[in-house]
Amino acid sequence: MNGAVLDLARQIRAGERSAAAVLEATLARIRAADARYNCFTAVTESRARQEAAAIDARRARGETLPPLAGVPYAVKNLFDTAEEVTLAGGRVNAANPPAPRDAALVARLHKAGAVLVGALNMDEHAYGFTTENSHYGASRNPHDPARIAGGSSGGSAAAVAGGLVPLTLGSDTNGSIRVPASLCGVFGLKPTFGRLPRTGSFPFVGSLDHLGPFAADTASLAAAYDALQ
Repeated sequence: MNGAVLDLARQIRAGERSAAAVLEATLARIRAADARYNCFTAVTESRARQEAAAIDARRARGETLPPLAGVPYAVKNLFDTAEEVTLAGGRVNAANPPAPRDAALVARLHKAGAVLVGALNMDEHAYGFTTENSHYGASRNPHDPARIAGGSSGGSAAAVAGGLVPLTLGSDTNGSIRVPASLCGVFGLKPTFGRLPRTGSFPFVGSLDHLGPFAADTASLAAAYDALQ
């Protein structure tokens, strides 16, 4: 059975929905629900609309669309995204210059046709298990907003669990994908060390950091991992 990510990409390829319409519905969900969950530290609306429009233009020209065409996603805010400041959960980083280019995995998802909608809350410098960030507030568990989302990739797990986006990226050094995936009831993957490049991501422990995806079902997780490789 296709997962949510693959089904959404199929609908866009078939012309049942446009990438632009999917994006606007996603942005509306974020506006409506993220005040309760506090998943996002930035929403990249302008970039997302450009990427969605490019997918729709490719389909209008009759091009074969890539596997994740039009699928909205967001990334833990330790991933570089071009022209955005990489916070890594820390206020001290907010004065840094914007990233000059996308992290390697962000570039790979762009090549696969996915549409980046923003950056996600995390424990400061990935050091924690709760995503109760002193500077950007706590990410809450969508199953019960009185409870924690886990960490340090809590915004990534909560954004999927809350239905804000079907796919996110996070990092895991000592449980930072596995803990929030478990607490939020979603699927997360900590890949084999070194399997995915960490270029353009803020490091915690260079010999232990892993980057990986979150999704609501295993088929979607597998599709994301295929694109990331």
